[in-house]
Amino acid sequence: MKTYKAVIGIEMHCELKSNSKVFSGAENSFAELANSNIAPLDMAFPGTLPRLNLKSVRDALKMALVLNCEIPKYMYFDRKNYYYPDLPKGFQITQNTEPVGINGYIEVPFQDKTKKVLIHDIHLEEDSASLEHYFDVSLINYNRSGVPLLELVTEPCFNSAEEVLAFLEYIRTVYQYCDVSEADLKKGQIRCDVNVSIMDNDATELGTKVEVKNINGFGNIVEAINYEIKRQSELKDAGRYTEVLQETRRFDEDTGVTMRMRSKVDAIDYKYFVEPNIPKYKITDDFITSVKKEIPELPLARRAKYLNLYHLNEVDTSILIKDKSLSDYFDECIKLGIDAKVAANWIISSIMGYLNKTEKNISEIYLTPKRLKDLLENIQKGTISGKQAKEILMKVLEEEKEVTAFINEDNAQMSDAKALEELITNIINNNPNQVEAYHSGKTNLFDFFVGQVMKETKGKANPILTKEILQKILNK
Repeated sequence: MKTYKAVIGIEMHCELKSNSKVFSGAENSFAELANSNIAPLDMAFPGTLPRLNLKSVRDALKMALVLNCEIPKYMYFDRKNYYYPDLPKGFQITQNTEPVGINGYIEVPFQDKTKKVLIHDIHLEEDSASLEHYFDVSLINYNRSGVPLLELVTEPCFNSAEEVLAFLEYIRTVYQYCDVSEADLKKGQIRCDVNVSIMDNDATELGTKVEVKNINGFGNIVEAINYEIKRQSELKDAGRYTEVLQETRRFDEDTGVTMRMRSKVDAIDYKYFVEPNIPKYKITDDFITSVKKEIPELPLARRAKYLNLYHLNEVDTSILIKDKSLSDYFDECIKLGIDAKVAANWIISSIMGYLNKTEKNISEIYLTPKRLKDLLENIQKGTISGKQAKEILMKVLEEEKEVTAFINEDNAQMSDAKALEELITNIINNNPNQVEAYHSGKTNLFDFFVGQVMKETKGKANPILTKEILQKILNK
């Protein structure tokens, strides 16, 4: 099959964090019980009026600034008119006249480099209710109706599913860093539409665009894109590219294929008009400045710092910056004076294993950066060995007691130089054949003597001090 150039654009919908919904006072939280987080407005009861959630506006503006967008002078909302069972009002309150941000861009890490992703716009709107389909009936759950939703629309600037995945994973992390969304895929807080077309590598005109709607899960998004590229390429190879229609398709998770939903020859006329019940208001410079102050150090900046200042490797850096709480924990370790590579090693090799096993967040555990420092200082002093430290770390995590509670005479490392010298002298005197062989060139027997010391002390001898004393005595 001939290779073609794929051109992909993304429309990413992400639910925002807030105490209440974007236009009603109903609670905005994930709930297992259907229709438990609702208010009259969410179901379009007569006589109800929208009331704008200021936090959602700030969060939308924050993301527009992060994406280097042009910010409008006034905030508008519009009505997008269409009928669907999960849209009780018969219209959606969204932004069309003046999105909160347009013409932006963001640099995204991709394959040891960065890719500049162009942003068409980002806008704030309300989410729809959700439909649950059964054999003979469909039910409506209004818990999601009115949840604040940010829609981020990119330009068609991706050429592979891998680029799209890198972008989505990075943007998801940015949402979490900025504390505007949990961006929890398991709760369905992120959904995407993808627009895919193919063209000859030397062509200048884009191919026919196919939209795949409402895909949940990043793995499904990658599958849907790759399937569409393959489907369209096969049609082009067979000389049947005219059969690639501008249409809307859906992705079937069970079969891994996209299926036709409806044609999209002409744009749907949503009959947009300005929402009359939410007056426009001015976005002042002071308001923008106050929002800018809330933007934290973002993953890409931390990545550069970890690689260039702390000299961590790419793998460890990627793991640390992917989770803000993990990155914050690491940064606190650095502030306390822990060596960067040592901190990264303990977090990634030991602490993360416990987090994965218990499904906890690092901010929830008893082992604070200060307690980790206490543990590492005892290794440096020779009080405990590295092996003992790992055992103590797990006890601190599980029993939630201070590091010192697990260090006593029974498990403390033997670091008395005089006592170790006497012990080592006896071992050497009791193994004359090995000593002679060592002096004859079998230097690997050095490890034999180390092992004998560890055996005699039940592993408590300070390994560094043991080797120093052994070297001194053996080389006399």
